[in-house]
Amino acid sequence: MNIVITGANRGIGLAMTQQLIAAGHKVYGLCRNVSDALVQSGAIVIDGVDVGNPETLPASLSALNDVSIDLLINNAGVLASESVDDWQPNTIDYQFRVNAMGPLLVTQCLLSNLQEGAKVAMITSRMGSMADNGSGGYYGYRMSKAALNAAGVSLSKDLAPRDIAVGLFHPGFVQTDMVGGQGDVDADTAASRLIARIDELSMENSGSFVHANGGELPW
Repeated sequence: MNIVITGANRGIGLAMTQQLIAAGHKVYGLCRNVSDALVQSGAIVIDGVDVGNPETLPASLSALNDVSIDLLINNAGVLASESVDDWQPNTIDYQFRVNAMGPLLVTQCLLSNLQEGAKVAMITSRMGSMADNGSGGYYGYRMSKAALNAAGVSLSKDLAPRDIAVGLFHPGFVQTDMVGGQGDVDADTAASRLIARIDELSMENSGSFVHANGGELPW
């Protein structure tokens, strides 16, 4: 398969890239800043892809113009921590642009590349769930991931006539740079679980919000 992964230079994106290449797939690793690990992975690296910058995104994705895509994994994301009395509008805006609008724009830019029967995976978070919010805070991250979930469900409806399934996947609390190395699962484990869930994605469960462990999450 031809697979495109955003945010492929580190963390979960890098781990998925490495595992999918090991499984025999051709992976295009997209990133804003390249890493040595991504270069060494064997991926076809396309750097300078800033999903949070809609002005430059179409041009940076033009390197994929002639590529037929079987699986698009929108993985790139950012996290900031805001409380009700300590927050900045610019950090919330940036999380919306990267976490919500970015994946939608990437998918829109690559619509003509997606083959009939392809899959689109959105790496989201259970922090975007209303029913699962028991602690508050993290306003920008929660709102942007909820917006991503809304976009993913709309895409699942709009792409259904082309037999393209769209899945929304929570990777777990993963030990990555984004959370300062905290977490209860390493990136390799999270990546293997996500790949298993993407393999299970079909038109029958398109638009669902799923934990990497396999359970469906509440909206």
